[in-house]
Amino acid sequence: MTMLRRVRPVLIAIAVIVGLQPVAVVHAAPPPETRATAGSTTGSTSGSTTPATSVADARVSTDVLMGSYDPQKAWFPSSWWNSAVALQTVGDYMKRTGDRRYLDELDHSFETNKGPFPAGERSTDEIYGNFTSRAIDDSGWWGLNWVTAYDLTGDQKYLDMAVSIGDFMNEFWDPSTCGGGIWWNEERTYKNAVTNGQWIRLTAELHNRIPGDTVWLDRSQEAWDWYVASGMINADGLVNDGLRDDCTSNNDTVWTYNQGLGIGAALELWRATGDPELLGSARYLADAALRSDVLVHDGVLTEWCEAAGRSCDDNQKQFKGIFLRYLMELADTTGDPAYQQFVTGQAASVWEHDRDVAGRLGLRWAGATADQPNVFDWRTQASALSALIADVPQEQPRRTLSAAASPAVVAVIPSPGSATRTGLDVQVAATSAGPEPMRVSVRAEGPRGWRVTTDEVLRLDPDGHADPALATVPVDVRIPPDTADGSYPVTVTVSTRSGLRYTAHAEILVAGTVEFDAGSPQEIPWLWDAGGSGFSGGGSRYADGESYFVYRFPFPAGTTSAEAVVTIDNQYVVDVGPDGEAWTNVLTEDEQIRDGSNRADHTIDLTPHLGADKAVYLRVSDAFPEDGWGGGIYHLSAAYETS
Repeated sequence: MTMLRRVRPVLIAIAVIVGLQPVAVVHAAPPPETRATAGSTTGSTSGSTTPATSVADARVSTDVLMGSYDPQKAWFPSSWWNSAVALQTVGDYMKRTGDRRYLDELDHSFETNKGPFPAGERSTDEIYGNFTSRAIDDSGWWGLNWVTAYDLTGDQKYLDMAVSIGDFMNEFWDPSTCGGGIWWNEERTYKNAVTNGQWIRLTAELHNRIPGDTVWLDRSQEAWDWYVASGMINADGLVNDGLRDDCTSNNDTVWTYNQGLGIGAALELWRATGDPELLGSARYLADAALRSDVLVHDGVLTEWCEAAGRSCDDNQKQFKGIFLRYLMELADTTGDPAYQQFVTGQAASVWEHDRDVAGRLGLRWAGATADQPNVFDWRTQASALSALIADVPQEQPRRTLSAAASPAVVAVIPSPGSATRTGLDVQVAATSAGPEPMRVSVRAEGPRGWRVTTDEVLRLDPDGHADPALATVPVDVRIPPDTADGSYPVTVTVSTRSGLRYTAHAEILVAGTVEFDAGSPQEIPWLWDAGGSGFSGGGSRYADGESYFVYRFPFPAGTTSAEAVVTIDNQYVVDVGPDGEAWTNVLTEDEQIRDGSNRADHTIDLTPHLGADKAVYLRVSDAFPEDGWGGGIYHLSAAYETS
């Protein structure tokens, strides 16, 4: 079917069939934001219900995402195209809120990764330089990211890089097969929705940013005509994955990111041309998605692979965020309340049901089910973050306030019969449109019988900037003697006299024993510093190159001996120390093993490394950092004895 062609008679006929209303376009620019944006608004963490809280939720969640950023390799560990999408999500946050704190990281990623890399260093594929490789769609994600960086900074180098990537992709436009379209890979085996959706969007973006351009616009229009005539858009208005060898639709899985790219492609080309049919096409694709039981379940965007009995791979974890990126643009452009209501519903569901105590956002925006536990990592964080960003209004609230506990989960091994003392920090962040300082009250509460101390009044000076003014407040926690093992909540509420209010949550794990699988929720309290490490599909936390990770075991006063048992493989270095700064090597793999064949349990005597406070730190790093096969821990347990 050719239901979305730019040819006027076809689209008008389809608009009548699907009930689209004509869209009047005076110029290619979004209309004014229509949502209420009162500046001094009382917010809560029970959903993104106010402009001030929407900004605060997005800020807190962006900071959590950037906690996984590897400053050595200047990416998010071990995923090349996923890193491009995550960086663009951070760019979306900065564009949306005006908070520019992560521009340096964006530039660091550009400068560090613009050169060539051998296969296995950044991707399983060789990276040729200029963010290109045999995977044409991988190149497309980087091109879209660098356009966002250009929009943020005005730095020509980013736009030049996007042009270089566009020139590379153009080499794979091939009208000799299926009449056109960009090949998905260098081997020219598949033409699909993702690569061609990217291509239309990127070429239109380049046209809209290069004065006097006609070449990129011609390419974009040609690609759009081919895309809508290709048959990948099915009779329900949903985008199937690609084409068979005979150039017919393969009717393969409808993924959210393909639907989102279709919306974004039509929208950017509309900006280039002002053609109302293109805006109508974007709406058609969005409406089809929102009314579809394939992509939306009980009002929540849901990927095909989230169903019971299935699982989403590392790529699929990020698809939904791409859809929300472009639906946000459509909501901004049209002012259609149906789109904004859907966006707000996704943000509320993420915040209420898809967030753990550490502030991580998961794969399932509706939350876990009895037969489908949730999955949390930086990819799911970036994806769900896009829903929170989409709920941030275009017109910024006058003031915002947020707070986040660090660490959000604190492990304590108590001394029998004695009170135990621990602590955490709360980072408070505030913005203001004016130069007036903000007085912020900070109050903490814990379980009955616990002593939690932090009552304090801060004076923050945002000075009229969108970059938040920051302050760190220590919270002292004293746990009563003989407290039973378990997790106990601590809440910290920050507020201002003008009515802003935000609550941060922390959890104190009281544990008599130490045992966990890497990557599980049980690992979180013991993971002191993730250090750029990653989590493999095989079940290990691993450290490649210059990355590392550190566990902390706060053994109780009176501890006389301790040992740990680690299940570990590949090219590991294990160091132990008393304070997280001084280290003694206790295990090293001296062969370049990459296949996990040396996976084994190793017992480590921790006794010589007990600190003055009886804590011990265990660090894992890479024995051969140049080849990317660092040590990975699967399981760890620790035992101790007291006098």
